[in-house]
Amino acid sequence: MFESDGGLRGRGRTHHSPGPGPRARIAARPQASILHADLDSFYASVEQRDQPHLRGKPVLVGGGVVLAASYEAKARGVRTPMNIGRALQLCPEAIVVPPRTSEYAQASKEVFAIFFDTTPVVEGISIDEAFLDVAGLRRVAGEPRTIARELRARVRREVGLPISVGIAGTKFLAKVASAASKPDGLLLVEHGGELEFLHPLPVQRLWGVGPVTAEALRVHGIERIGQLAELGEQGLRPIVGRAAARHLHALAWARDPRRVETGRRRRSIGAQRALGRRARTPDEIEAYLHGLTDRLGRRLRNADRVCRTVVLRLRFDDFTRATRSHTLPDSTDHTETILRTALGLLTAAMPLIHERGLTLIGLALTNLEDADPRQLTLPFEHGPGPELDTTLDEVRTRFGSSAVTRAALLGRGEGLSVPLLPD
Repeated sequence: MFESDGGLRGRGRTHHSPGPGPRARIAARPQASILHADLDSFYASVEQRDQPHLRGKPVLVGGGVVLAASYEAKARGVRTPMNIGRALQLCPEAIVVPPRTSEYAQASKEVFAIFFDTTPVVEGISIDEAFLDVAGLRRVAGEPRTIARELRARVRREVGLPISVGIAGTKFLAKVASAASKPDGLLLVEHGGELEFLHPLPVQRLWGVGPVTAEALRVHGIERIGQLAELGEQGLRPIVGRAAARHLHALAWARDPRRVETGRRRRSIGAQRALGRRARTPDEIEAYLHGLTDRLGRRLRNADRVCRTVVLRLRFDDFTRATRSHTLPDSTDHTETILRTALGLLTAAMPLIHERGLTLIGLALTNLEDADPRQLTLPFEHGPGPELDTTLDEVRTRFGSSAVTRAALLGRGEGLSVPLLPD
């Protein structure tokens, strides 16, 4: 069985409280005691909260692309990250507002404080969503449904924002439940009712099913999760491959043993820039890659992390995507080292870009490790030292990220950046 609460439709990092340090994993439980809390249309909701004349109206937050859309705009077909021009074609009366990242960061910090005040077992996913394990709170705070109701009421009362909450026995089902409860709702999937809730849903609700996989499944007559579950892992392998078949089959039968974890550090960081449909010169594309590299290098050093692998992400004019990666012999946080690697990947991909056009470029740094200044690699000769990176970081921290920029980015800017959970 599953139960739902409808909520009042709401109108109106950065650094979060880290909660406790690393702790032992919490074992998965059969009871519905995992909450997935997700702020509704976060940026747009903050704008509607702070600007009363926007309440009840379609609101788009962004510049060249839509970073967030209010539910009034979503009802007209607007989605993220959609080009602003296309969004205004779908919803001409929409009001476009520039992002205010500091306000979103502050609102996120306040909401996460409520999460940690509710339970010490909080796993932040992004600045506007988190998993909470409340299994150990029955005697002191009541049943999970009661805890979720109070959490939603506190976020509305203390921060002024709507939030949707899903409750289930696994992280996957809790996230699906919160999505199904939107906007501003509460949905409980009771133990024993998981398949009744899950199997009628479209296969796109499964983690790992994007447009390409969904189309491959549709060709074989599979559009609902229940159909996928009935096909079995063996039947899925010819369609999606061995690893994906195992993963999707487990989720389709509501099997997800992952725990809600605290104190776990990010495995990768990334940034991207939408370029629109206009043709870009190689120099322009390279300039945007410079900006992404500067941004990620600064994040690495601020978090005392180093990376080993550089990943270039591309989206083409036909909406297909490609990635290219290179693993370095030694981990680094040196901007120029990362940039040289990224530029090498870009050069190799340039024939494909010329052929298919480029609408988005992204960069990710993976295989992250904690920086250890005591550990030196052999030989001990060093290339360029960290002094320039450190000095630029200090200037940008004090005077803003645009205080010092590369000449190639003059007139182009760094692009939109959004507040993030701590790295």
